[in-house]
Amino acid sequence: MSQNTIQLGSTSTSPWEKFKLTLARRTEGRGVALLAIVVTVVIILEPLVFTAYPVTLGRIALIGLVALGLTAVILMGELDLSVASTLALAGVVTASFPEIWMGVTAALLVGVVVGIINAFFVAVIGINSFIATLGMLFFLRGLAFVISDEEPVRLTNVDAGLAFSQPIIGPLTPRILIFILVFVAIQVFVSRIRVGREFYAVGGNRQAARDAGIPVKRRIFTGFIISGVVSAGAGVINTLERTTADPTAGATVLLASFAAAIIGGNYLKGGRGSIVGTLIGAAALGILQVALTISGVQVPVQQIFIGLILFLAVTTDPNNLRVVISSIRSARSSRANVQESVSEQQKSTAS
Repeated sequence: MSQNTIQLGSTSTSPWEKFKLTLARRTEGRGVALLAIVVTVVIILEPLVFTAYPVTLGRIALIGLVALGLTAVILMGELDLSVASTLALAGVVTASFPEIWMGVTAALLVGVVVGIINAFFVAVIGINSFIATLGMLFFLRGLAFVISDEEPVRLTNVDAGLAFSQPIIGPLTPRILIFILVFVAIQVFVSRIRVGREFYAVGGNRQAARDAGIPVKRRIFTGFIISGVVSAGAGVINTLERTTADPTAGATVLLASFAAAIIGGNYLKGGRGSIVGTLIGAAALGILQVALTISGVQVPVQQIFIGLILFLAVTTDPNNLRVVISSIRSARSSRANVQESVSEQQKSTAS
């Protein structure tokens, strides 16, 4: 018996096997795989992407900012489809004030209000988050058009906007630095702070979270407010860098940010996922978009690529695969039972 114990203790896994085991346990596996594929293909076909790294980092930061806020909601099993319209409205509000600090403050307050309204409909009224935020998407987009008179709004202080877009540390612009700070803040929030960790409990089993004394409604409000404020911040950054607020801004951000969160391993039903995974997904999609743009691929075609990647990410989710496999097995067993009963009936009829 001791010999068997010694044999079990002496078995060791190779580094590659340990890596595969770790990757299987984590939720970021698909994001890591996609990032590796995208980087390899881009290095071979369009290496200019990594030469123009300020542009690449800027694109990753824009997608990643919205995706980070969206992840806070997805962890609880909810959706926020209004992030792109919040970005557009916040940008218009920023440019509508004569002083930039006033516009930025008002825009961030817009994000807070949008988050509170979304959470109220979801947590208090009980409307499905998909429906509630879809309605908010159209409402905010229309409001952005009304405030801007359906035209781009130029910043009053253009020089301040131009200064904002200049690198501060090496190639790092304020957009990239803000993205890094937001990433660190939300990562610490959901992994180290009790309120943030409870997001997983709310998404995993809402009734069990209530029974454990977790204020579910408060957590939903917190998640939607984070999503609204981060999206509004992305709108402010976009307006300052462009020195003009466009009411149509963010039209391509919703799909890209949503795809980044899902590719990063965040489970749509909540309770599973990570902020690091969202970062990986945003990096993969940001590099891909810049590569397609440099190659001359039009935006609608880029949307097709992102849509296909999102479809693959959803269909290759381990939980979805298990459901599909179990459904196929159930169908096969049902078919076998039907055939067996038919054959028995035929035998009884013949006898």
